[in-house]
Amino acid sequence: MVEWHVVEACAANGEPLPLGVAEQLTRASGPELLRLVGLAHAARLRVHGPATELEALISAKTGGCPEDCRFCSQSVHFETGVKAHPFLDPEEVLRRARDAEAQGARQFCIVAAVRGPNESLLRAAIAAAEAVRAHTSLEVHASLGILTPESARRLAAAGVRRYNHNLEAARSFFPHVVTTHTWEERYQTCLFAREAGMEVCSGGIFGMGEGWVERLEFAEQLRQLDPVEIPINFLDPRPGTPLGERPLLPPLEAVRIVALFRLLFPRATIRVSGGRERVLRDLQALALLAGANGIVLGNYLTTRGRSAADDLQLLQDLELGGPLS
Repeated sequence: MVEWHVVEACAANGEPLPLGVAEQLTRASGPELLRLVGLAHAARLRVHGPATELEALISAKTGGCPEDCRFCSQSVHFETGVKAHPFLDPEEVLRRARDAEAQGARQFCIVAAVRGPNESLLRAAIAAAEAVRAHTSLEVHASLGILTPESARRLAAAGVRRYNHNLEAARSFFPHVVTTHTWEERYQTCLFAREAGMEVCSGGIFGMGEGWVERLEFAEQLRQLDPVEIPINFLDPRPGTPLGERPLLPPLEAVRIVALFRLLFPRATIRVSGGRERVLRDLQALALLAGANGIVLGNYLTTRGRSAADDLQLLQDLELGGPLS
């Protein structure tokens, strides 16, 4: 039996939903699922209003990653056909940032497929971040893998506002996903980023074989980290990777995940990210009405997204395209 009075009170007051009550909602379907979606949307509006965060990504360094993340087409361990390239020149990063800004993005994340930045890559990333900050009004984010306290401080000094390093999955499930580094290393990088003065962005990928027990464990661990942004990615199986044959999550299950994470984390940005188009299909609007207040605008790292114009029209139709405060 769902304690709806608790869900309603949390949504109305912008308070985190207890994990025990969230567990009651993991099987919500039909009218109960729509009720859950409505309350998650109310929580989003209560805390964040109708504005939606629009972030563009750039794969500044693609492929050749030494890590063995089983979902990733950029790992050297798997034959995926991804064309590798070294870190782009700052001028090229700036050009793409300007294009993203012209299409409506307000945030720009510089991403590199690496275990962590060596000195030359760190310098290149800093130069790119400084160029974007100097010549656009975009908020600069970065995702460069595992950091040291020193590399985190240098990125923060260069004006990187938010650092993305996804925990990806619950600690107990992580060894099924990655073996070349530990969950604890990822968590520690997030702490280094925060200590250096950057905001922390950390979420995960859903649909890798985990169940709701692992998803709620993951939520509990994210609560301890307390990121300002939680990307919700859905596995889009990449040919050639160990997870390349996994079935897609059902669209309504993806909506349920978005709604519950909104209620569990009322004050965080919940960004529906990788796999959105392929997994949600015609239910993308429902995910935005289930509490998501951020999307990736345009393409992802190695896969194509929807056109920016289509996403902006969708947000306008849903009355979720108001200016960010």
